[in-house]
Amino acid sequence: MDRSLCALLLLGALALPDTWAGHHSLRYFHTAVTGPGLGEPRFVSVGYVDDQPFMSFDTDSPGQREEPRGPWMDSMKHEEPEFWERQTWIHRATAQNYRVGLENLRGYFNQSAGGVHSFQRMSGCEVSPELTFQRGFDQHAYDGRDYIALDMETLTWTAAVTPAMNTKRKWEADRSYTEGWKIYLEEECVQWLKKYLEMGKETLMRTDPPSARVTRHTAPHGEVTLRCRAQDFYPKEISLTWLRNGEEQPQDTEFIETRPAGDGTFQKWAAVEVTSGQEGRYTCRVQHEGLSEPLTLQWEPESSFTWYTVGGIAAALLILIAVIAGVGMWRRKHSGGKGSDYVPAADNESAQWSDVSLTAKA
Repeated sequence: MDRSLCALLLLGALALPDTWAGHHSLRYFHTAVTGPGLGEPRFVSVGYVDDQPFMSFDTDSPGQREEPRGPWMDSMKHEEPEFWERQTWIHRATAQNYRVGLENLRGYFNQSAGGVHSFQRMSGCEVSPELTFQRGFDQHAYDGRDYIALDMETLTWTAAVTPAMNTKRKWEADRSYTEGWKIYLEEECVQWLKKYLEMGKETLMRTDPPSARVTRHTAPHGEVTLRCRAQDFYPKEISLTWLRNGEEQPQDTEFIETRPAGDGTFQKWAAVEVTSGQEGRYTCRVQHEGLSEPLTLQWEPESSFTWYTVGGIAAALLILIAVIAGVGMWRRKHSGGKGSDYVPAADNESAQWSDVSLTAKA
C-alpha cells in the first residue's frame, strides 16, 4: 500500500474513541451490466459506511472518475487528490475486468451472445462497538441469482449453482488468493472503516429518534390487521414488538426489513392480525437508541393518524394553538436536510482483489 494511504489509515485510527454505539460496517457493491444497445458493459461501484454512501464510480459518468458521496467526504477530495486519482485508475481497470468476467460467466452458463446479463459483488467487513473485527463477506451473483460466496471459517468458496463450480475450482486452486482476501477483510478493511467513521462521525454517529404510529387495516374478507410503523430514525437498528395483554406475539407478527427512506433515515413496520373488537388488547413497543425510553402505542380510532414522537407534548401544544387560532388543518412538519442513503467504490485493496477475481479467477 502507498505510504500516504498508510498514513491516512493511521491518523484515522488514532483519533477514534475506545467504543462507539452499535455495530458498524463497510461494504462495497460492484455491478456490471451488458445488453443490446449498451455498447460496452456498464460498470458501477458504490461504497457504504453504515448504509450511507460515501463514494462511487460509474463508467457512464463524465470523465469516469471516482467521486465522493456525502459532505463528510468532500474535504478528502481536496486534501488527498492522489487518493482519488488512484481510486479512479483502479476502477477503470476493474471495469474492464468485469467485462471479461461477464464473458466468462456467459460461457459457464452456455448462453449465446446477446441478451441482458449482470454480474454483482458485495464485499466488506463489520466491527463491534469496540471496533474489533466481527465478520467479513464476499458474495457474488449472476443475473440476479446467488453465484458464489466466501466461507471465512473454512477459507473455501460455496458455489450456489452448478456453473459456479468452475470458479470454485480455480479460486481454491490458488490458496494465496483466498488467504489474501481473508487478510484484507479482517485487517485492512477494518482500518479503512475506522478512518471513515472518524471522518464522518457527525453524520454516522448521530441518533435520530423514530416517529411512530399504529394504523388499522381491513381486508376484503373482513380480516383486521394492526400495523405499527416507525420512520425518520437513525441508525437503522430498531425493535418493533407487538404485545397482546402484555405478552409478546412473535409468532403472529409480520415484519418488513428496515428500509432506507432516501433522506438518510430509515423506516420499518410490523403487523399483526387481530379479531375485530379486540384491538384494545394490543400494544406496540418501539425501542431505539435515540429514545430515552421505549414508546408504547395502541390503535385509537379518534387519533389513528397521529404520529407519536419524542416531542409529542410540543406537537400537542401546536395543535391546540392551531385550533384556538381557527386553523382548519395542521400538518406535521417533517424534518429535512438529513443527508442521503447497500453501491460504492472500493478502496484500493478491495478493487485490486476485484481485478484478480474477474480475470485470472473467474
